[in-house]
Amino acid sequence: MAQFPAVLNAHEEDVQKMLACQVHIGSRNLEPAMQRYIWKRRNDGVFLIDLQKTWEKLTLAARIIVAIENPQDVCVVSSRDFGQRAVLKFAKYTGATALAGRWTPGTLTNQIQDKFTEPRLLVLTDPRTDHQPIRESSYVNIPTIAFCHTDSPLRHVDVVIPCNNKGKHAIGLMWWLLAREVLYLRNTQGMIRGQPWDVMVDLFLYRAPEEQEKDEAAQTLEEPAFQRGGEWAQPATGEQWDQQQDWGSQPSEWGGGEPAQPNTNWDSTVVGSSWDAAQE
Repeated sequence: MAQFPAVLNAHEEDVQKMLACQVHIGSRNLEPAMQRYIWKRRNDGVFLIDLQKTWEKLTLAARIIVAIENPQDVCVVSSRDFGQRAVLKFAKYTGATALAGRWTPGTLTNQIQDKFTEPRLLVLTDPRTDHQPIRESSYVNIPTIAFCHTDSPLRHVDVVIPCNNKGKHAIGLMWWLLAREVLYLRNTQGMIRGQPWDVMVDLFLYRAPEEQEKDEAAQTLEEPAFQRGGEWAQPATGEQWDQQQDWGSQPSEWGGGEPAQPNTNWDSTVVGSSWDAAQE
């Protein structure tokens, strides 16, 4: 049995992540060209992808990306919502150029339009939804790398990374693994193979707008409803309350600023006939 280099052997943690995100789950349809990447077929008719070949193609794609001298010459594309956030994060950490959302026809062929670009490499999320950039890349001889499902067309695709590109967790994890492998090969910021990457996979995963609105609403409910002087008001203690409320001081119109002294001489209290004399 052939022995593969250590780089081509995936770590156990990476395999567990791919299994948890269902990267190996295919569909009931199979493209004849994808037959070589299939491990087996389940009883329900779903094809399962060989994760060893997925990892080998992933490392091959990372080596191709690293071979490009200028990182901005690598163009990553995703027309589907599930891959747009992953594409933007991949471009942020690797320096590539991201084209997320609707593809403008003529981006690679029409030199007149403003969005015209001439990349040296094209990385796609789904060959079926991103068929327009694949067709344009064939006109100008740009090599393409694509994450392909079991039923994805492979026409004009040079490097195939077999995986489940229909699940939001699977496609986010694959872009995260590809970005980490590229940074390992470039030795960016002293990253050494085997050390964990401080960027979490959650940043590459798709989040629905409804979930973001719920999180923002929950944060606003947790915040206090009042502020004082730009700082959060703290409850006053007993001594602070006495200092704030000067009980002894009175306004001048009430008889002066000196506090009134209580009458403690009970013997001099005016009672009986003395009261009548006082009235006269």
